[in-house]
Amino acid sequence: MSDLAWVPQSCTLPTEERPLRVAEWDELFAERLTSLSRPRPLHLRLDLAGGEGVEDRVRDLVERESGCCSFFTFTLTTTPGQDLIRLDISVDQAYEPVLDALAARTAAAGESR
Repeated sequence: MSDLAWVPQSCTLPTEERPLRVAEWDELFAERLTSLSRPRPLHLRLDLAGGEGVEDRVRDLVERESGCCSFFTFTLTTTPGQDLIRLDISVDQAYEPVLDALAARTAAAGESR
């Protein structure tokens, strides 16, 4: 899924930087995704294996993504004593197709493990 046509016009990340950002997310998911679920149509839940520096890496990506794609709502949850990071991603109805594309891309990256 190398085509970035699914990225909405409201994304303010410069076009030339988008493939790099997508590659960062793909790498994270390929390395760390343990489960993916869709509790509701506008909500994607990702569980990621933790480890040294992983939480900081996820927080950094979430912060940068929030800066250019304000239509995403990210919630990061960690549980002390567990090596798991939960990333919940929500959107408004207008961005459901974007969340669908992100879910498909995430699943594909996770399958490459």
